[in-house]
Amino acid sequence: MDEQTQHATVRVFIALAPPDDAKDELARELRPAYDTHPHVRWNRVEDWHITLAFLGELPVEAVPLLRLPLAGLAAGHQPLSLALRGSGTFDDRVLWSGLDGDLDGLHMLAADVRTAVKSCGVVFEDRPLRPHLTLARARRGDQTSAGEIAGGLARFSGRRWPAERLHLVGSNAGRSRGPILYRDIEAWTFGSGSST
Repeated sequence: MDEQTQHATVRVFIALAPPDDAKDELARELRPAYDTHPHVRWNRVEDWHITLAFLGELPVEAVPLLRLPLAGLAAGHQPLSLALRGSGTFDDRVLWSGLDGDLDGLHMLAADVRTAVKSCGVVFEDRPLRPHLTLARARRGDQTSAGEIAGGLARFSGRRWPAERLHLVGSNAGRSRGPILYRDIEAWTFGSGSST
């Protein structure tokens, strides 16, 4: 193993992803804001997700350790019934959509995910779960944009959908000046243990 491979890392998190039709429903609601706030850094719709545990930068060799525990966890959980609802901001800059539905089940799933990760010996900052889907980030000094958009989305209430898969996701955040891109490292269907 060469020195570069020894020090290779990947930014990792574990998440749920709304189905395409639920994302499309919210994207249609956001369409006017895309035009009126083009300077906001919008997340790509295909990357929208609900983070259950953010693990940060991990050595690439630590990632395979997560597969078996997460597959087992997914096999033992049933899908959650969720919906995208409302909006708000973090620090007046980060625009998000909230969640409705089986929030108790979501918190229990996140706790189980975090326990599984810790059992693998992976150390991460275990922050309290604040269920949300990040939509965009306003540039520094432009806090009004996120607040204006959130106000327009405050009454949004999307359709219910089943969260059917647990995703182990890698990202290039912090590695390039371009857009943040996400990719599934692996995903598992709840209640079945099958993976892709």
